[in-house]
Amino acid sequence: MTQIRLRFYEELNDFITPALRKVEIVHVFFRKASIKDIIESFGVPHTEVELILVNGISVNFAYTVKDGDRISVYPKFESFDITPILRLRPKPLRLPKFVIDANLGRLTRYLRLLGFDCLYSNAYDDATVATISSEKNRIVLTRDRRLLQRKIITHGYFVREVTPKLQVKEVLKRFDLYRLITPFTRCMHCNGILENIEKQQIKEHLKPLTKMHYDNFLVCSGCKQIYWQGSHYKRAKQLIDEFMQISG
Repeated sequence: MTQIRLRFYEELNDFITPALRKVEIVHVFFRKASIKDIIESFGVPHTEVELILVNGISVNFAYTVKDGDRISVYPKFESFDITPILRLRPKPLRLPKFVIDANLGRLTRYLRLLGFDCLYSNAYDDATVATISSEKNRIVLTRDRRLLQRKIITHGYFVREVTPKLQVKEVLKRFDLYRLITPFTRCMHCNGILENIEKQQIKEHLKPLTKMHYDNFLVCSGCKQIYWQGSHYKRAKQLIDEFMQISG
């Protein structure tokens, strides 16, 4: 029999039973287990964890838990750098790129509107999302904590909000993305890069009123969707302004 004392800090408590939140948990088990196994047995995805201290010493996910261990588990630190202690990730993702599960289509479109690289398909199953994340070094965004428990996923985030607009604000704040916003640079439909194109090259694809009133156009390098500053542009600009309002 092995007995340990364990405590989860800050937003990691979102994942565990209310009675166990923000208190020291006495946990007993009867088999050899890694610290990763113990943490995820409480429903906390390993991708949400940034620092683990065992008896005051930083360890990684491979650490084998021992009888009498006192364990503290912390989420991502926003306000100070803990690199001198230990980061569980091999290295941070400098330019955030996402793969988004099939239930977050509207969030995907909004993030693309803001210029972020988001792979998405409503045909992606969990295995596909996990493989893309691992092979292409992309952050998983999901509301499925079981997906984030897949071992090959090292960068992932469980989106707490349910409403798409609030999800966008949550992701922007969680990953500190405000300075990286580049609106109208990525196709909302396929994620391709938008490029300037001469009106003459596409005029046969334009409706008469569009051809008459607009001169500046963008085209998606992937699906060839054409964009211009019509009535939809004003609505999109209002959305962008709303998203860029940083809340406390």
